[in-house]
Amino acid sequence: MLTNIMKKSSTLIKKPVSVEPQVRTPRKPLLRNLLFARSDRMEARVVEFAMRRGYFVASGSMSRMLSHMGTGPVGLSELARRVGTSRQAVHKLATDAEGIGIVEFIPSEIDKRVKLLQYTRKGLALAAQAASDFILIESELAEAIGQDDVETLRRILAKPWPGDPVK
Repeated sequence: MLTNIMKKSSTLIKKPVSVEPQVRTPRKPLLRNLLFARSDRMEARVVEFAMRRGYFVASGSMSRMLSHMGTGPVGLSELARRVGTSRQAVHKLATDAEGIGIVEFIPSEIDKRVKLLQYTRKGLALAAQAASDFILIESELAEAIGQDDVETLRRILAKPWPGDPVK
Protein backbone atom coordinates (compact mmCIF):
# COMPACT_ATOMS: atom_id res chain seq x y z
CA MET A 1 0.00 0.00 0.00
CA LEU A 2 1.37 3.43 -0.88
CA THR A 3 1.60 6.01 1.87
CA ASN A 4 1.76 9.76 2.14
CA ILE A 5 4.01 11.03 4.87
CA MET A 6 2.67 13.96 6.85
CA LYS A 7 4.61 15.87 9.44
CA LYS A 8 2.71 16.49 12.65
CA SER A 9 4.66 18.15 15.40
CA SER A 10 7.98 16.40 15.29
CA THR A 11 6.45 12.94 14.55
CA LEU A 12 6.09 11.41 11.13
CA ILE A 13 2.67 9.88 10.47
CA LYS A 14 2.02 7.50 7.60
CA LYS A 15 -1.36 8.06 6.00
CA PRO A 16 -2.66 5.28 3.67
CA VAL A 17 -3.46 6.24 0.12
CA SER A 18 -5.89 4.18 -1.93
CA VAL A 19 -4.55 3.33 -5.36
CA GLU A 20 -6.52 1.26 -7.84
CA PRO A 21 -4.35 -1.35 -9.55
CA GLN A 22 -4.12 -0.97 -13.28
CA VAL A 23 -5.59 -4.08 -14.80
CA ARG A 24 -5.50 -4.41 -18.52
CA THR A 25 -8.07 -6.54 -20.20
CA PRO A 26 -6.36 -8.75 -22.77
CA ARG A 27 -7.40 -8.10 -26.34
CA LYS A 28 -7.29 -11.81 -27.09
CA PRO A 29 -7.97 -14.85 -24.89
CA LEU A 30 -5.14 -15.95 -22.64
CA LEU A 31 -3.32 -19.03 -23.94
CA ARG A 32 -3.65 -20.63 -20.48
CA ASN A 33 -7.44 -20.40 -20.64
CA LEU A 34 -7.58 -21.78 -24.16
CA LEU A 35 -5.36 -24.75 -23.24
CA PHE A 36 -7.42 -25.53 -20.12
CA ALA A 37 -10.71 -25.30 -22.00
CA ARG A 38 -9.55 -27.61 -24.79
CA SER A 39 -7.97 -30.07 -22.35
CA ASP A 40 -11.16 -30.14 -20.27
CA ARG A 41 -13.19 -30.73 -23.43
CA MET A 42 -10.99 -33.67 -24.46
CA GLU A 43 -11.28 -35.20 -20.96
CA ALA A 44 -15.06 -34.79 -21.04
CA ARG A 45 -15.23 -36.56 -24.42
CA VAL A 46 -13.16 -39.50 -23.15
CA VAL A 47 -15.39 -39.81 -20.07
CA GLU A 48 -18.42 -39.66 -22.37
CA PHE A 49 -17.02 -42.49 -24.52
CA ALA A 50 -16.22 -44.58 -21.44
CA MET A 51 -19.75 -44.14 -20.08
CA ARG A 52 -21.23 -45.24 -23.43
CA ARG A 53 -19.18 -48.45 -23.17
CA GLY A 54 -20.46 -49.18 -19.69
CA TYR A 55 -17.48 -47.91 -17.73
CA PHE A 56 -18.29 -45.53 -14.93
CA VAL A 57 -15.64 -42.83 -14.70
CA ALA A 58 -16.85 -40.38 -12.11
CA SER A 59 -15.18 -37.24 -13.43
CA GLY A 60 -12.57 -35.58 -15.54
CA SER A 61 -10.43 -35.51 -12.39
CA MET A 62 -10.51 -39.30 -12.20
CA SER A 63 -9.71 -39.53 -15.90
CA ARG A 64 -6.71 -37.21 -15.44
CA MET A 65 -5.48 -39.26 -12.48
CA LEU A 66 -5.79 -42.48 -14.48
CA SER A 67 -3.90 -40.94 -17.39
CA HIS A 68 -0.93 -40.24 -15.10
CA MET A 69 -0.70 -43.77 -13.67
CA GLY A 70 1.58 -45.22 -16.31
CA THR A 71 1.89 -48.96 -16.82
CA GLY A 72 3.24 -50.16 -13.49
CA PRO A 73 2.33 -49.71 -9.84
CA VAL A 74 2.74 -46.15 -8.56
CA GLY A 75 2.71 -44.64 -5.08
CA LEU A 76 0.01 -42.14 -4.22
CA SER A 77 2.53 -39.40 -3.39
CA GLU A 78 4.21 -39.82 -6.78
CA LEU A 79 0.83 -39.90 -8.52
CA ALA A 80 -0.24 -36.72 -6.71
CA ARG A 81 2.98 -35.03 -7.88
CA ARG A 82 2.31 -36.08 -11.48
CA VAL A 83 -1.29 -34.87 -11.37
CA GLY A 84 -0.37 -31.67 -9.54
CA THR A 85 -2.72 -32.11 -6.59
CA SER A 86 -2.68 -33.26 -2.99
CA ARG A 87 -2.07 -36.82 -1.88
CA GLN A 88 -5.45 -36.71 -0.10
CA ALA A 89 -7.27 -35.76 -3.31
CA VAL A 90 -5.53 -38.56 -5.21
CA HIS A 91 -6.35 -41.03 -2.41
CA LYS A 92 -10.06 -40.12 -2.68
CA LEU A 93 -10.03 -40.55 -6.47
CA ALA A 94 -8.07 -43.81 -6.17
CA THR A 95 -10.54 -45.17 -3.59
CA ASP A 96 -13.44 -44.26 -5.90
CA ALA A 97 -11.66 -45.93 -8.85
CA GLU A 98 -11.03 -49.02 -6.71
CA GLY A 99 -14.74 -49.10 -5.89
CA ILE A 100 -15.62 -49.44 -9.56
CA GLY A 101 -12.96 -52.08 -10.13
CA ILE A 102 -10.49 -50.29 -12.39
CA VAL A 103 -7.58 -49.99 -9.95
CA GLU A 104 -6.35 -51.86 -6.91
CA PHE A 105 -4.08 -51.09 -4.00
CA ILE A 106 -1.12 -53.41 -3.53
CA PRO A 107 1.64 -53.40 -0.91
CA SER A 108 5.05 -52.07 -1.87
CA GLU A 109 7.76 -54.73 -1.99
CA ILE A 110 10.24 -52.16 -0.69
CA ASP A 111 8.24 -50.59 2.15
CA LYS A 112 5.31 -52.58 3.54
CA ARG A 113 3.80 -49.39 5.01
CA VAL A 114 3.36 -47.96 1.50
CA LYS A 115 0.43 -48.87 -0.72
CA LEU A 116 0.84 -48.68 -4.48
CA LEU A 117 -1.89 -48.24 -7.04
CA GLN A 118 -2.13 -50.29 -10.21
CA TYR A 119 -4.69 -50.99 -12.91
CA THR A 120 -6.86 -54.10 -12.72
CA ARG A 121 -7.54 -56.04 -15.94
CA LYS A 122 -10.72 -54.00 -16.33
CA GLY A 123 -8.70 -50.81 -15.79
CA LEU A 124 -6.09 -51.82 -18.36
CA ALA A 125 -8.88 -52.40 -20.88
CA LEU A 126 -10.33 -48.99 -20.05
CA ALA A 127 -6.90 -47.31 -20.43
CA ALA A 128 -6.36 -48.98 -23.82
CA GLN A 129 -9.80 -47.88 -24.96
CA ALA A 130 -9.16 -44.32 -23.74
CA ALA A 131 -5.96 -44.19 -25.81
CA SER A 132 -7.98 -45.23 -28.87
CA ASP A 133 -10.61 -42.62 -28.00
CA PHE A 134 -7.98 -39.87 -27.90
CA ILE A 135 -6.87 -40.88 -31.39
CA LEU A 136 -10.50 -40.66 -32.52
CA ILE A 137 -10.85 -37.21 -30.89
CA GLU A 138 -7.69 -36.07 -32.68
CA SER A 139 -9.09 -37.27 -36.01
CA GLU A 140 -12.33 -35.37 -35.33
CA LEU A 141 -10.23 -32.30 -34.58
CA ALA A 142 -8.34 -32.80 -37.84
CA GLU A 143 -11.65 -32.87 -39.72
CA ALA A 144 -12.67 -29.61 -38.04
CA ILE A 145 -9.44 -27.60 -38.29
CA GLY A 146 -7.33 -29.58 -40.78
CA GLN A 147 -4.58 -32.17 -40.31
CA ASP A 148 -1.85 -29.58 -40.94
CA ASP A 149 -3.09 -27.46 -38.03
CA VAL A 150 -3.28 -30.49 -35.75
CA GLU A 151 0.33 -31.37 -36.59
CA THR A 152 1.40 -27.74 -36.11
CA LEU A 153 -0.32 -27.71 -32.72
CA ARG A 154 1.40 -30.97 -31.74
CA ARG A 155 4.79 -29.66 -32.88
CA ILE A 156 4.42 -26.37 -30.99
CA LEU A 157 3.19 -28.00 -27.78
CA ALA A 158 6.04 -30.54 -27.88
CA LYS A 159 8.68 -27.79 -27.87
CA PRO A 160 10.58 -27.23 -24.60
CA TRP A 161 9.10 -24.54 -22.37
CA PRO A 162 10.92 -22.45 -19.77
CA GLY A 163 11.23 -24.45 -16.57
CA ASP A 164 10.87 -27.87 -18.22
CA PRO A 165 13.15 -30.52 -16.76
CA VAL A 166 16.26 -31.16 -18.85
CA LYS A 167 16.05 -34.50 -20.65
